[in-house]
Amino acid sequence: MRELGRVVRLQVQRSSLKTGEKPHRVYDPAPILTVERLAVSPDGALGEAGHDAWMVDVHHRMHPSTKNPDGEHGISLGFTSHYDLMRARLGDRITPGCAGENILVEARGRVGMEDLTGGVGLVTPDGREVVRLQVLQVAHPCRPFSGWALGGVVETDVLKETLQFLDDGTRGFYCVGAGTGIVSVGDRVVLL
Repeated sequence: MRELGRVVRLQVQRSSLKTGEKPHRVYDPAPILTVERLAVSPDGALGEAGHDAWMVDVHHRMHPSTKNPDGEHGISLGFTSHYDLMRARLGDRITPGCAGENILVEARGRVGMEDLTGGVGLVTPDGREVVRLQVLQVAHPCRPFSGWALGGVVETDVLKETLQFLDDGTRGFYCVGAGTGIVSVGDRVVLL
């Protein structure tokens, strides 16, 4: 198993980050809640929001307004190295976690779907496996996030270039829990 890096941020989306009607939808990262622990299952993620209190992520299949009824993207995974690329191109508005992934991994270099085809394992610092994630697909960028990242309404060609730049995993990856476990900040992420 090759280590990708360690978990530096865990978070849940309390509600959708995109609001409004197409084609006038807007992106707002305000519903993101940073947590110290994340309960992962095939249904999605729950974030520890306090002593014995767990917040249901909007992509969990049991959330009343779930964004994941088919169970195909209950968990999302992102990398700090991708945030470095986004910030270099799009500016200081891009801060770690603003794209809304559940698990942010401190990593060097670009991580592509071809690297993740076997899935990833999350292990404690002392090597105990916590849970595995099956990586299903890249998190394709959306117009609302891209427009927000650019600071508002932009020319069509600039938006198109930004969408292309953010694709291929730059914006993250959708996963499903292959089992259940509680992930903590500091856990390691390894390729399977």
